[in-house]
Amino acid sequence: MKIALITENSQAAKNGVIHDALTAVAEPLGHQVFNYGMYGPDDQASLTYVMNGLLAGILLNSKAADFVVTGCGTGMGSMLACNAMPGVFCGLVIDPTDAFLFGQINDGNAISMPYAKGFGWAAELNLQDCYRKLFDGERGLGYPKERAEIMRKNRGILKDLKAATCHDMLTVLKTIDQDLLKAAIAGEKFAEHFYANAQDEAISAYLRGLTGADAR
Repeated sequence: MKIALITENSQAAKNGVIHDALTAVAEPLGHQVFNYGMYGPDDQASLTYVMNGLLAGILLNSKAADFVVTGCGTGMGSMLACNAMPGVFCGLVIDPTDAFLFGQINDGNAISMPYAKGFGWAAELNLQDCYRKLFDGERGLGYPKERAEIMRKNRGILKDLKAATCHDMLTVLKTIDQDLLKAAIAGEKFAEHFYANAQDEAISAYLRGLTGADAR
């Protein structure tokens, strides 16, 4: 699985802690982690929680990533922004139980975490425990087990509902504020990570045209 990490400006100083916790769990399980920043509070390219959602939508809809780990001070803003995007199903994860239940019941493709509220002593251990509950083993099995089928059915209904109420991602990219879009993909490693992994040529071509990136 390709996991993308996105950190917004208010919590950029914690990117290293978050990245280390994520890779410590995910990489031994065979997953790849791509750090899209921000990498520190002084980064030239600054991400807001709204941009977190937009970037998550780009990565997941282009299949440049299979899963997105993001967050903000409370985790709520990034969660809302992610869920505004087509094809993105983001849960708020605070503790390992949240991570387990989201993975088993909702089986979404993104989580948002609070990196200020409640982020104190041994926070990195809580992060590792959350990632372990999320990425170790098969997701979507249901909990409790006897409700697995109705949970699976409801996930499908929600997916269809979102598809009916949202534009496709390319339409979103073409109609949103273009300066906002440029800022969301301005990170120093965006092009390096994205164009090597994206599988939707239309989305890739549009972003190349917007930024003047070389074809790869």
